[in-house]
Amino acid sequence: MIPFTTEFVASAFTLDGCPRWKRAEVALAGRSNVGKSSLLNALAGVKGLARTSKTPGRTRALNFFSVNDTLALCDLPGFGYAKMSHDDAAKIASMMQEYIHGRTNLAAIAILIDWRRGPQQDELDLAAMATERGLEVIPVATKCDKLRRSERASALKRFDPMRVAPIFCSATSGEGIDDLRRRILAVGRSGTAKRAEAR
Repeated sequence: MIPFTTEFVASAFTLDGCPRWKRAEVALAGRSNVGKSSLLNALAGVKGLARTSKTPGRTRALNFFSVNDTLALCDLPGFGYAKMSHDDAAKIASMMQEYIHGRTNLAAIAILIDWRRGPQQDELDLAAMATERGLEVIPVATKCDKLRRSERASALKRFDPMRVAPIFCSATSGEGIDDLRRRILAVGRSGTAKRAEAR
């Protein structure tokens, strides 16, 4: 397994509450039922690192995880599915916008998308927002263990609007997990170098 030592560090509800460190951050974003927690556990190789639930939308904070020595993951609250009040949804949306637009450590956003749906407007809007801020966008097609080989070409075509080919991943079979680790670690190296140049 590619070295990807991961530990939970902190939860935050505001930009001021985020960890003060020099690590480059990769945010994990996606719909509430896309399997973010399961994928994060698979990436870390640690069962139960991120709490999984049969009830989508349990993540309400920005959850930070250190990765190796120079990188971090930020698990963002899910969107588009969870049953919550309008006020709660508005607070979470505002928190995510503040993080994406204002967090200087943020270098990339991995957008998790169920391969059976393909990207919808929410995911496309998030990708556009990230691109506008100069962040790398990493599309991740989740739950690919349910994907037949004969369905690969049509599934891939659904991701054309993202303009970047997705990494097909499965937290169940392990497919694509090492590829995603490599992509995230590459972001960590380039993000650290960019911040060093800016000093």
